[in-house]
Amino acid sequence: MSRARRDTTTPGRWAASAFAGMLAMNAVPHGVAGVFGQEFPSPFASPPGRGMSPPWVNVMWSTMNAAAAWGVLRSVSPRRSGEGVAVAIGAVAMAFVLAGYFGRVLRDR
Repeated sequence: MSRARRDTTTPGRWAASAFAGMLAMNAVPHGVAGVFGQEFPSPFASPPGRGMSPPWVNVMWSTMNAAAAWGVLRSVSPRRSGEGVAVAIGAVAMAFVLAGYFGRVLRDR
């Protein structure tokens, strides 16, 4: 007899998975700008999030975001496809937020 697998998905696991996706997506623009040697807004600039930071700061911020995303994913370790979908939804939502935000910041420079 096979035993039915109990569903362990909770709203908190979904939220944590989405948050991990958001952190991972935030690592992308900072990492890319840093690798390309370009200044890019970061929370460490003056004013925070609007001023430009040197490439090395963006590489560090990207690394911190990626490590945090990995840590969150490791703690929740998505077990169901729905939790994997939550990671993707968080990442795509963050991509739109970042596109709008950085588009405004860079256009207003």
